[in-house]
Amino acid sequence: MRKAFKLQDLDCANCAAKMENAINEIDGVNKATISFMTQKMMLDADEARFDAILDEAQAICAKIEPDCVILR
Repeated sequence: MRKAFKLQDLDCANCAAKMENAINEIDGVNKATISFMTQKMMLDADEARFDAILDEAQAICAKIEPDCVILR
């Protein structure tokens, strides 16, 4: 399943790259890309675990940049 999500309060391009790399390491993620310029994340992941993967991605984003929120 592939979906696009808007990122709120993403303030750092370096942080976006760190988030992208960490999210790509989650089991079940086929590919994740984060664009700092458009403030969007494209997530291609296992459909059966999509919500759990999205929760893990949010935890990663909050750890790297505490104000950043994935808008669902």
